Amino acid sequence: MTRVCLMTCPNPEAAQSLARQLLERRLVACVNLVPQVTSLYWWEGKIQEDSEVLLVAKTAAERIEELKVVLPELHPYDVPELVVLSVEDGLPAYLNWVKTEAHG
Repeated sequence: MTRVCLMTCPNPEAAQSLARQLLERRLVACVNLVPQVTSLYWWEGKIQEDSEVLLVAKTAAERIEELKVVLPELHPYDVPELVVLSVEDGLPAYLNWVKTEAHG
C-alpha cells in the first residue's frame, strides 16, 4: 500500500536537505516541497506562528517504521511533524512506481 506523509521544515534549505536524504535512503519515492505555509500551533504553552515548508512525501507502507526512526535524527526540530495517510486508490502505474522506488 502507498502512503502519503506530511512533514514540515523551518525553511527551504532544510526541506530540500531532508527530502534528498530521505530519497537517497529510499525511504520515499517522491517529495513535493510546498513553500511559504503559515503554521499556527501550540508550543511550550503558547500559540506560535511561523512560516514553514510543507513536505508531501509518497512512500510504501513498509517504509513507515524506518521513517519514524530516521526522521528525528535528520530533522532540525525537537519534535518533527510526521502524519501518515493511507492511499485508498490511484493510478496503478503510479502506485506501483512508488512501491518500486521506496524499497529497503
